[in-house]
Amino acid sequence: METLVIVIHVLACIFLIGAVMLQTGHEGMGVIFGGGSSTMFGSSGAGGVLVKVTAGLATVFLITSMTYNVLTGNKVSDRDSIMLRGEGVVQPIVPADQQKPSVKFMDTGDEAKSE
Repeated sequence: METLVIVIHVLACIFLIGAVMLQTGHEGMGVIFGGGSSTMFGSSGAGGVLVKVTAGLATVFLITSMTYNVLTGNKVSDRDSIMLRGEGVVQPIVPADQQKPSVKFMDTGDEAKSE
């Protein structure tokens, strides 16, 4: 199941990149009011079909991302893990001249107490 989701996800990524690359850039404020045209996609431009294809591919991308996360994420296992044991934790080596001296503060009781 995970392999199928990954395959669909990768295909959606590739086609989404292609759909975004096919879209034309904005040619200024005239595009908003219907100015400018593309000869390949007609007078209305590539807006209708290409925008819908891009939105559909983006939806597939989002769904496959969340599905793969649900399928593979946060599984509790009984397997023994070196990360869970805590053995062999490496402590950083600090030279003796850079180590902070351990200072113990003792309460002598001579301090003024606020009332």
